[in-house]
Amino acid sequence: MADGDILSRIDELVSEEHELRSRAIGTGLSSDDRSRLASVEQQLDQCWDLLRQRRARVEFDDDPDQASARPISEVESYRQ
Repeated sequence: MADGDILSRIDELVSEEHELRSRAIGTGLSSDDRSRLASVEQQLDQCWDLLRQRRARVEFDDDPDQASARPISEVESYRQ
């Protein structure tokens, strides 16, 4: 997946996240919507991680296409 494809996916996920969060104001979210929001947040973290991996590989003259998406369980356990 190329950087542009990853960024497009990030844009899609951010739009969906904003839409879900706007629905949460006032009435709250259904159980399904809360689950979907959690999934979107995890996918965003995974996409950002993949993009960072690709950019780091380019910076150090390595092949960005060798970067791969890490499991959500791994990405979500990073400390910030």
